[in-house]
Amino acid sequence: MDEKIIKYCQGNLSKEEQDQLLKEAYKDPVLKSRIIDYQHLHSLLELTPERMDKEQGRINYACFRKLVNAQKRKVMLISFSRYAAIIVIAFVSAWMLASYYFSGNLAEQKELIAFQQELLVPAGQRAELTLPDGTKVWLNAGSKLSYPSFFEKERKVFLSGEGFFNVAKNEKVPFIVSTGTIDVKALGTQFNVFCYPGSDYTGVYLQQGSVKAYFPSSESEGIILSPEQYLVQKGKRLELSTMDPDELLWRQGIYTFKRQKLGSIIKKLELYYDVKIIVKDPEILNYEYVGKFRQRDGVLEILRLIQRIHKFNIKKDDELNQIVLSK
Repeated sequence: MDEKIIKYCQGNLSKEEQDQLLKEAYKDPVLKSRIIDYQHLHSLLELTPERMDKEQGRINYACFRKLVNAQKRKVMLISFSRYAAIIVIAFVSAWMLASYYFSGNLAEQKELIAFQQELLVPAGQRAELTLPDGTKVWLNAGSKLSYPSFFEKERKVFLSGEGFFNVAKNEKVPFIVSTGTIDVKALGTQFNVFCYPGSDYTGVYLQQGSVKAYFPSSESEGIILSPEQYLVQKGKRLELSTMDPDELLWRQGIYTFKRQKLGSIIKKLELYYDVKIIVKDPEILNYEYVGKFRQRDGVLEILRLIQRIHKFNIKKDDELNQIVLSK
């Protein structure tokens, strides 16, 4: 059974084998709990924040198999190699979706269980993962992605923060990213979605293919994007705008700002690093900057680099988790 759970986590079971395993888990709480635990651990090990971590990822997965063989039930936090740029905490919750064929014979009823997973990326970090359908996702700092352990009738995920999606093609089952305000539908394409709760807008940038952005209540009134188009949603309006493709370098751990005012930069730094930045002298907000900064340098180092161009004072209060800028 443990070997079957491993194959389920890897997506190597046939549809019939998946249904049989989940049917057994529906009737066996102990088995269901074990699947949840292993799904949780597998999600952690699937995260590959840096390309150089792949070998370490294989080592960690070998550890996963050992844990299964030893039948250890507790979810463990995996320490990645010294090159890892992130530790992502995945909280796994589960619910049951029962779909029955109309029949009086219980043996012919098909019971399905979907395990919903929620991945949180800490401030100042980023993550990369592959969804059950083969779609690759990059998550920026402070982002959260909720997705099922397998897709059935639809491929729908829920994003809070920023994510880049390289969608696996499946013309019969569209891929949908729900942001809480708008949905983005694609068949097979590459696009970026910016939708932090602390921001006053949602942005969708299409790199390749085609996507449709729309309010869930009025899909027919949505906007279909062409490559290199950028859509911004504010309130009840959807408008096409412009975005520098270099802003997508966050996937490599680089934040790019081109002729952006400090006020705009500060808003993003607050979202990326989960810190409050207070500006005591408003004129500082109008300074414009051009530059590229490494995510791993941290918010203070980024501000110090900016400080070299236009002088201002920086004061960090660790207890209040805030930074004060003044002249």
